[in-house]
Amino acid sequence: MPVYLLIIAAAVAGFLIANYIYRHKLLSERKPLICPLKFECDSVIHSGYSAFGGIQVTVLGMLYYGLVVITYLLFLLMPALATAMMTFYIKAATALAFSFSLYLTAIQAFELKQWCSWCLISAALCTIIFILAGLG
Repeated sequence: MPVYLLIIAAAVAGFLIANYIYRHKLLSERKPLICPLKFECDSVIHSGYSAFGGIQVTVLGMLYYGLVVITYLLFLLMPALATAMMTFYIKAATALAFSFSLYLTAIQAFELKQWCSWCLISAALCTIIFILAGLG
């Protein structure tokens, strides 16, 4: 299914972005994260909002995107797994992730008044996955 392939591609890209930010924070605490659009990524990724429930948002992102990749790969390879219940659960996870990305984008706009282009790209990918999951 072509929709599944698009979802997988968006999720791989999202995983790579989340992993990039995570590794940067872990290994390069002293060097600022460079944003492609000249935003203040560093102030966003080191803010008090960079963790949720004690877990780094980047880790949550990698877990979510990884779940999406694995689930849709399994749906492609073993279509019998794409039951109504399984598709409901992955769509629910996608809706939750989409809502969380809206929340984080609002935090950038209204609380931090700073933007992180990597975070915005991740939010866009999350939106794409949400829309495509609704089609698939």
